[in-house]
Amino acid sequence: MSKVWFITGSSRGFGREFALAALERGDQVAATARNTDSLKDLVAAHGEAILALPLDVTDKTAAAEAVQRAHAHFGRLDVVVNNAGYGLFGAVEELTERQVRDQMETNFFGALWVTQAALPLLREQGSGHIVQISTIGGVTTYPSLGGYHASKWALEGLTESLAKEVAAFGIKVTLVEPGGFATDWAGTSASFAEQLPAYDGLRAALAEGWRDAKLGDPTAVGPALLKIVDADTPPLRVFFGTDGLDMLPHVYAERLKTWQDWAHVSTLAQGNPT
Repeated sequence: MSKVWFITGSSRGFGREFALAALERGDQVAATARNTDSLKDLVAAHGEAILALPLDVTDKTAAAEAVQRAHAHFGRLDVVVNNAGYGLFGAVEELTERQVRDQMETNFFGALWVTQAALPLLREQGSGHIVQISTIGGVTTYPSLGGYHASKWALEGLTESLAKEVAAFGIKVTLVEPGGFATDWAGTSASFAEQLPAYDGLRAALAEGWRDAKLGDPTAVGPALLKIVDADTPPLRVFFGTDGLDMLPHVYAERLKTWQDWAHVSTLAQGNPT
């Protein structure tokens, strides 16, 4: 049975690949973008299987209306993919309040508004799958990405609670955590803070470390997501790319060791429980 998708940020990058993969196998897609001109070729190629909707996910009312339009058009929603987002680069000291608020509005609140709009529809039909596009930066961190990490760690916490709340309604939830891919995420789609000279050395070291990074092929993420949404028991979290598989076991081992090393202080802080 074919699925009906609602995908935010479908104009390029992962969102476009997700839409392509779904359409090419015969699914139906409500694809949103700030400017739907970027979706004209998909509409021309796939006709009535795709509904192109203009959407700025930071507009709560518009997000609710887009979800309702998609549901009314196709009659149901099976997969909701919160993909819209961008990177914010800058040391914590360099970030402006506006930059951080804008980052949270898109990466966190945008996903929240779409999720909240979809949930009553999914509960009523007793099924559905919400997919949040996070990042390995939602469970670990890099210098110069503090604002971005804040938005994704917030999304991870929200989504883990959500999964526990909606399982009884037949709704599945997955956090996709990609590593580095050859997209425009760090290019024109990103936001950059004004640089302070104090962090020039840090930036130089980071650039050197990333210079030989092997980036994943974004055309592979669509078929990978199909595997997730077709699974009877999909994971709450899944890495896309091998970066997470290589890095995160060491990160978690270090966390466990630190907690254990300082367990005596944890016990001290407990006091005398009553």
